[in-house]
Amino acid sequence: MVDMLEKVNGLHFGLTDEQLMLQKMARDFTAREIIPVAAEYDEHAKFPRDIFEKLREIGLVNMNIPEEYGGLGASLLDECIVAEELGYGCTGISTSASTNGLGDLPIVIAGSDAQKQYWLGERLVDKGELVSYCVTEPAAGSNVVGMETRAEKRNGSYLINGTKTFITNASYANFFTVFAKTDAAAGHRGISAFVVDRNTPGITISKKFDKLGQRASDTAQITFENVEVPAENLLGKEGQGFLIAMKVFDYSRPAVGAAAVGLLRRAMDESIKYAKERETFGVKIYHHQAVGHKIAQMAMDYEAARLMVWQSAWIVEAGRPDARLSAAAKAFAADRAMAAAIEAVQVFGGYGYMKEYPVEKLMRDVKIFQIYEGTSEILRNIVVRELFK
Repeated sequence: MVDMLEKVNGLHFGLTDEQLMLQKMARDFTAREIIPVAAEYDEHAKFPRDIFEKLREIGLVNMNIPEEYGGLGASLLDECIVAEELGYGCTGISTSASTNGLGDLPIVIAGSDAQKQYWLGERLVDKGELVSYCVTEPAAGSNVVGMETRAEKRNGSYLINGTKTFITNASYANFFTVFAKTDAAAGHRGISAFVVDRNTPGITISKKFDKLGQRASDTAQITFENVEVPAENLLGKEGQGFLIAMKVFDYSRPAVGAAAVGLLRRAMDESIKYAKERETFGVKIYHHQAVGHKIAQMAMDYEAARLMVWQSAWIVEAGRPDARLSAAAKAFAADRAMAAAIEAVQVFGGYGYMKEYPVEKLMRDVKIFQIYEGTSEILRNIVVRELFK
């Protein structure tokens, strides 16, 4: 299929046979293991550790870890394919199941071979542990440079003090990739990145937050009080943390956008199914233009958002990361998924507002896509910055 498409002016939008198999594996898993239990996990805010283990067994977590450290060495497009399918089933479950792919990125990007062998190979692949990514603080979200967490070098180690909040999988993670200021006066050049083991004295994890949506995803706050971290846990060099974090976003935003695309497709599919069954004024409701056009817009948005996400992943894999494109793709996917979820509730009418029907959960789950991994407003600022360079 791809070979034939490549003959058309050298451009194609098809997946390889291997990617089609990966897509089918993730889609089948979602239908079998996630959709039937999603409502229960949401209602009880239950952490999906059992689903994580099943995904790990079939190779759908830790996908971005290079093969030499025991991972799949999957491409970012491969990750996006899987993220869409899991997001279709439940973005709360998929967020917790995929967070290793965010938390490990600073190590993948900046870790030494010894750090990768230990943290990626031994801890994540062999032991099946979890890692959380720690940047956001109570007073510093979008403004990364405004972080107040400090890492002071003392006697060959670093003492970390500060608080990180809204940390996914914090209650269950075995270690963290933590960003802190080693030089408070140096602005973004004073931020450094560290790997911190959970069992290090001085770490306190709060009660998990009770959230509007994505309730199966664990989110909590972490406080570091004189946490002593060996110098060997520094990723890269002092002062490289901001650059590492920005590179992480190039890789993470396409996959987050892909999960939003999956939710968008679910909203569309549920709307189509309902509009085929529900009748008013003697006809199925999709015959009413007011309803049909809502679903048509979902379909157009789905195709556009998926193509933007795939392109943003492809350009990273081509070695030409584009902050403008990754920001635009994630913002567009998040915004259009939000619009689709709202319209799906409208298609269902009063039933859409009831927990008995799936679109109520979609509308609660989708909102966070416009906030985490860069708010839609901040991502537009990035697009403006890149356009006017």
